[in-house]
Amino acid sequence: MSFKLNKKLFFRIHSWIGIKLSILFFIVCFSGTLATLSHEMDWLFIPEMRVTPQDKLASKNEIVRNIQAQFPNGRIQFWSATEEPYLCDIVYIIEEGELTYGLVNRYTGALQGHANLTFARFFRDLHYYLFIPFQVGHFTVLIFAFLLLISFVTALLFYKKWYKKLFQLTINKGPLVFFRSLHRLVGVWSVPFTLLFSITGIWYFIERANIGGVSDIANTSSPEAADTVRLAEGQILSYSVNYDSAIAVAQREIPGLVIKDILPPSAPGKPLYVNGTSGVPLVRNRANRVYLDPFTYEVLKVQRAESLNTVTWLNDIADPLHFGYWGGLTTKFIWFIFGLGISSLILTGIWISLKRKVKGKAKQKAIKMGGWIYVNTFVYGALLVFMYFMLIDRYNASAMALAVITVGWLVFIGLTWYIFVYRLRRMR
Repeated sequence: MSFKLNKKLFFRIHSWIGIKLSILFFIVCFSGTLATLSHEMDWLFIPEMRVTPQDKLASKNEIVRNIQAQFPNGRIQFWSATEEPYLCDIVYIIEEGELTYGLVNRYTGALQGHANLTFARFFRDLHYYLFIPFQVGHFTVLIFAFLLLISFVTALLFYKKWYKKLFQLTINKGPLVFFRSLHRLVGVWSVPFTLLFSITGIWYFIERANIGGVSDIANTSSPEAADTVRLAEGQILSYSVNYDSAIAVAQREIPGLVIKDILPPSAPGKPLYVNGTSGVPLVRNRANRVYLDPFTYEVLKVQRAESLNTVTWLNDIADPLHFGYWGGLTTKFIWFIFGLGISSLILTGIWISLKRKVKGKAKQKAIKMGGWIYVNTFVYGALLVFMYFMLIDRYNASAMALAVITVGWLVFIGLTWYIFVYRLRRMR
């Protein structure tokens, strides 16, 4: 009797999370799913992002000269070489206070175009913090890592012998039985990924909250460079660095280093920072870090992936595991499929709740969101307000981009209204 009561309790907890927080839960899960293939969306929809891989890379100094020719009054804020060899490097250029993404062909050195917003940036911002500033958005998203884990554990506890149902899908006993069966089947197959996404999400929470000093340990501080060089009038610091020389020094410090990100000095006295891969599996680019004096190219600080302490190693494998890019397009596609599966669990779970054969008040209570509809709506409204503000103020998004994004959200709002207003009223 006690076990039956516990099973009912576990089911209620599982259903509560899936219904009361379903709108936000779906946004978090689905945006993360789209983020896994967002670079491929850039390749598909932004022709200037496409490159043909070649054996030899262009000189970084040549690339900088090409950037300076088109943005003479700009400065390079950040330089990122995407993991995908068929995509341009993305160079963050600030000119007259506005941010532009320069799309650089790493093989020819040509600046093929520029963009104010990319699919990768949009979906990463949406998934990371819902566009809501002041750390509120980050922690709102990260709370769902705990909720995903609770939902996962409670499902295993009330679903008897779930591990034996890997190939059971009932298709000939009506829609309700079918969707229940589909919900369970997808849930069982998604077990490793649900566990992975929730654990890495909880790790992000620990790092951001700096619990146990994790953030202090894992994120090494930047050293200072000697402020001995004076720039000529009109000379721009980020255009004055000899990047080829700096990279050569960094690669001597870490043999086999493939440069991925470059952070030019933001002011005199600040170092030049580069990171990249070196054959150590799973870790992200910044597991290897080299800080250099931007003019003498003296090495100021080095972090090598093979020498990481345990906390830093865990921190540096979280991103590749969470987004699935550690194995290239193959693993990203696998992560995308299972991300879709986990997102679909929210939708099928709601549908099952709407169709459950419960009578009278018990049925109304089972499917009602109550005051949580206002929590979902408030956070969603804040998301939209801050999103449009950021798209216009920070990214200077084009009218076309704003229109496409607006249509996408209108479709989402329409479906939300249909499920949580129209269908709920009919069920009552």
